[in-house]
Amino acid sequence: MDREALAEFLLRRREALTPADVGLSTGPRRRTAGLRREEVAHLATMSTDYYTRLEQRRGPQPSVQILAALARALRLTEDERDYLFRLCGHSAPDRAHVADYVRPGILRVLDRLHDTPAFVVSVLDEVLVQNDAARALIGDASGLTGLERSGIYRWFAYPEIERRRYREIDHARQSRALVASLRAAHGVMGARSRAGEIVTELSVRSSEFRRLWAAHEVSRRFEQHKVMVHPELGEIEVDCQALFTEDESQALIVLTAAPGSDAASKLEFLRVLGTQNV
Repeated sequence: MDREALAEFLLRRREALTPADVGLSTGPRRRTAGLRREEVAHLATMSTDYYTRLEQRRGPQPSVQILAALARALRLTEDERDYLFRLCGHSAPDRAHVADYVRPGILRVLDRLHDTPAFVVSVLDEVLVQNDAARALIGDASGLTGLERSGIYRWFAYPEIERRRYREIDHARQSRALVASLRAAHGVMGARSRAGEIVTELSVRSSEFRRLWAAHEVSRRFEQHKVMVHPELGEIEVDCQALFTEDESQALIVLTAAPGSDAASKLEFLRVLGTQNV
């Protein structure tokens, strides 16, 4: 690990960004160029102290998860991300299979969506990044690890928890859609991929999954209209729009409600309140 080069690289990339580049307000006049350390730490969901130690050449070797978060926070290109990984003694991710890297263009669109829930998901329904409104509506996904990062996996492995965000009448339809989506991803990624791991685990854990998997339905689509269930505010009717990346490996999901509707009022309430308890 080259601590000297890492510190210099992080500093230069931080200085090259403005708050507007990452969807933050400018606030009071700044004494230095670029983002503050605490802003980068917030965007990467890590402590300011940890990030500061990296810039001061005294931090530990970051994990690949930490590096992926820093690459998103600093809006790195794929070449810059690979360079960051190598500086820290890790191999650069395989570009043909990596799912965690979100391109700066998608992040810039997400940064401008402050007033409605929006998030980026992989083909395995892993939330890669989300705005505050999405956290308030569907929960904070930043602490999930391993197979539990996949909403498909959680839907069948922990139905009593994961399905509370949907009406019971919609559960069967959602189950079919998720398995059909996993079948499509499995066909692309192969049996020895993370998709294959999910299939193996769920085939043991869930009889419902085994039945649906045996049906061989293949599809990747998002319901254009759905009803979300918030634990405090109840049912919220939203329209769902999906913007896919060029290779269709990721999708930016935006949830909106009809202007003036009860659902719009609830989304506005969540946006103002954030993730605090109602």
